Amino acid sequence: MRTPFSILWNFPRGTAIHFLLFSAFPPFGVLCAADDSVLRFIDPLIGSTNGGNVFAGATRPYGLAKAVADVDGQNTGGFSTDGSNVVGFSAVHDSGTGGNPSLGNFPLFPQLCPGDVVNNCHFRIGDRATAYVADSVVARPGYFAVELESGIKTSMTSSEHAALFRFEFPASGYPDNELHPLVLLDLTDLWKSRQNATVSVDAETARMRGNGTFLPSFGAGSYVMHYCVDFFGGEVFDNGVWVNNRGGTEPKDLSVTRGFNLFYLEAGGWARFDGLANRTLTARVGISFISADRACRSAEAEIPEPLDDFDRLVREAEDAWEEKLSPISIDAAGVSDDLLKSFWSGIYRTMISPQNYTGENPEWDSGIPYFDSFYCIWDSFRVQHPLLTIVDPRAQVQMVNSLLDMYKHEGWLPDCHMSLSNGWTQGGSNADVVLVDAYVKNLTGIDWALALEAIVQDAEVEPPEWAFHGRGGLRSWRDLNYIPYLDFDPAGSGTNSRSISRTLEYAYNDYCLATLAQGLGRADLYDKYAARGTNWRNLWRADQASAIRGADTGFEGFFQPRYQNGTWGFQDPIDCSALASFCSLTTNPSETFEASVWQYQFLVPHSMSALMELMGGEQRFIDRLDFFHASGLADISNEPVFSTVYLYHYAGRPGLSAKRLHTYIPAAFNATRGGLPGNDDSGSMGAFVALGMLGLFPLAGQDVYLISAPFFAAVNVTSPDTGKTARIRTTGFDAAYENIFIQSVEVNGRPWTKSWISHRLFTEGWTLDIVLGDRESDWGTKVEDRPPSWSYDAASVAGFP
Repeated sequence: MRTPFSILWNFPRGTAIHFLLFSAFPPFGVLCAADDSVLRFIDPLIGSTNGGNVFAGATRPYGLAKAVADVDGQNTGGFSTDGSNVVGFSAVHDSGTGGNPSLGNFPLFPQLCPGDVVNNCHFRIGDRATAYVADSVVARPGYFAVELESGIKTSMTSSEHAALFRFEFPASGYPDNELHPLVLLDLTDLWKSRQNATVSVDAETARMRGNGTFLPSFGAGSYVMHYCVDFFGGEVFDNGVWVNNRGGTEPKDLSVTRGFNLFYLEAGGWARFDGLANRTLTARVGISFISADRACRSAEAEIPEPLDDFDRLVREAEDAWEEKLSPISIDAAGVSDDLLKSFWSGIYRTMISPQNYTGENPEWDSGIPYFDSFYCIWDSFRVQHPLLTIVDPRAQVQMVNSLLDMYKHEGWLPDCHMSLSNGWTQGGSNADVVLVDAYVKNLTGIDWALALEAIVQDAEVEPPEWAFHGRGGLRSWRDLNYIPYLDFDPAGSGTNSRSISRTLEYAYNDYCLATLAQGLGRADLYDKYAARGTNWRNLWRADQASAIRGADTGFEGFFQPRYQNGTWGFQDPIDCSALASFCSLTTNPSETFEASVWQYQFLVPHSMSALMELMGGEQRFIDRLDFFHASGLADISNEPVFSTVYLYHYAGRPGLSAKRLHTYIPAAFNATRGGLPGNDDSGSMGAFVALGMLGLFPLAGQDVYLISAPFFAAVNVTSPDTGKTARIRTTGFDAAYENIFIQSVEVNGRPWTKSWISHRLFTEGWTLDIVLGDRESDWGTKVEDRPPSWSYDAASVAGFP
């Protein structure tokens, strides 16, 4: 999903070279292992401006608690390096999303009241907004710090369900303890979606606790969040509640609603303090979706000594991140620090969300780990979940089981789910692909019979409201074998648009269903859904041309909308591209979602050979790809474009895939603060970078990785499940990236002519030896060596050693 629209650690140069000096020693003394200071190459500020919307603060892998400063500019992830103002410090966030700003509930804000008068302080968001000192920002795994221009220095870290904030007040504004520092809590979130909320302030301890009802930032319904805030490091001077721009010491309890005419009343609690040691106040914030009592208990259990626990929490977070990154090690000889930062930071961001909400689901508790913040699967199914299947398969199993848990309790698999709420469906039922991808890669501990049941439910039963789960237009899908333009669909309600993109996605969803059915011995289901997997062909209009600003592109044959009576509608193939206008669910809804017909024409991942024939054969297919990427039609900020970078493999030209990838890395994906081309989408952009640099691109839902030249001389990936280590080694590697064309490949010492490989590479610990050169070769060019396609018998192109 997208919206229209670096900090360095200054290690001496010799530090980066430290692990490269071993390059003369074979075979892997050269490796920069993840347990050898790899965290210095993680920069959470990559993508913190220019629409990347990353979460830049302190968190643990998949942690619920995510502490950072919130700004009033590009604040979808809370903080941005866009130079906007800080308006609070909160403990829960999502990362890299589009749509409205997400979470950021119950922010704190520290200040000194002029004249030590409470009502001289600034309570409302617009009034208290304060610029930050640009070069004071420090972000690294488990730690975030920033200084406000008011002179207040802040730093923060987190446990699993709580955050710890330190506010150091300036000596210049705090003479002889004449002023009493104030911290307010605001009953709001980043989107100002609060419907109602409460705060209760303890007169003796200043503990603040309560809850609020909020709206999900890209979904239906509402959610309730509870909080518990305690303060340490000084004595309580006074406290109370505030409304609008005034505070008072009485009452100590407050309840607010949305109010008359949906008027947004700003309100919350506040407390002032005396005798702060080192002018520093520490705030511990517990968060729960269950109750304020639970929020308090979690905070007390995870951070029992707030004045002493800060460094421990940072160390534990660092250790947790080291452990999660440890399956991968690389030979970094000659590779720039910027590329290393892009690589490691990309993997890091894939593990920020989804989030582990185990024990925090107020609707049900199945006794298994529960993940939420699948925001959104339309974005993440393509590369993020396949990457997690490689480096963290246990977490991926837990996520798959969480999706099945949602099916059992909500009736359908979600396409998007955040804040315990259903998110809007953008295309097909793509949780189906996530489940089948786990199946074909042999993840264990999953009820596959239940998975088949859930996917059949998506394919056959239309929900009353298919805008947030399941599929719409199923009667037409069954009877007409496509989703019609202006479909008559009395069975359910949803946004009546995207007929082209939904047809393409439903076809692939059904292909994945057929794959699972075949694997489980359900031949009856296989035949049925394999046939539906070809429905994409019914929207191909062979005589449709395309022009840009009146100039014919020279290509004929594109997907087009079709009415129920079989006649053709029309959507200009360049509509919804960067050369035309943006299209989403609510902004200019069209027959393709967030992308043009030009982009969607390549999204038939199971039948590329058949698609190639419709486009006029291999060379015309290559010509289309080249034109698409060179003309400005390709929007690499949107996930559907990812696979198009590699589709040259299907035409027998894998070298062109590698060449195309290098036009995007590092030009569009780099280590700057604006170093992402669009929303990170819960780590999807990061996964694309990481997989590209590893030299393996997954086709989600298929046991296929397309092989290309890695960005490193060698890579090791140890499977956390099997303990086996996949080794990717190169001959002829050069860090100037002249030698990006594969000349030959061996797997386990035997010639490997195929341009793709299976997941057994990782689970069985195969060795992949790649010889590189500066020109294309005949490797991977033969028809039998190309990736499997619907037009071929996939079983006949196995041949793994």
